Amino acid sequence: MLPHLAKSFQAAKSQVGLDQHQVRRWNSWHRFTTLAMAALAVLTICAADAATRTAAADLIDLIVNEIRRLLNTLIIQPIRDHAHHLSWSQWRRRHQARARRAHYTRRLSVELQL
Repeated sequence: MLPHLAKSFQAAKSQVGLDQHQVRRWNSWHRFTTLAMAALAVLTICAADAATRTAAADLIDLIVNEIRRLLNTLIIQPIRDHAHHLSWSQWRRRHQARARRAHYTRRLSVELQL
């Protein structure tokens, strides 16, 4: 299997639950698979659209996982106000950007020592 197809299939399994359906009939499997792939397509389009916009330098880009989590907390389960969830998302993305920079800096220093 091609690497990008395997990566897409893994994303579909983990993000939209493609592997959660128990097959009993072809029609139900077909409907479930179609809805799962449509949901993944919407998330991917949202991530691509967010990547084209300019983001803050101390945040990573919105990824499919973060968009799915935001949609779940902002639309499906609105327990707290939206500002809380948006600030939590910014904190997580800022923390991930710091961790990425620290990881790359450490990796570069180890490679330079070799």
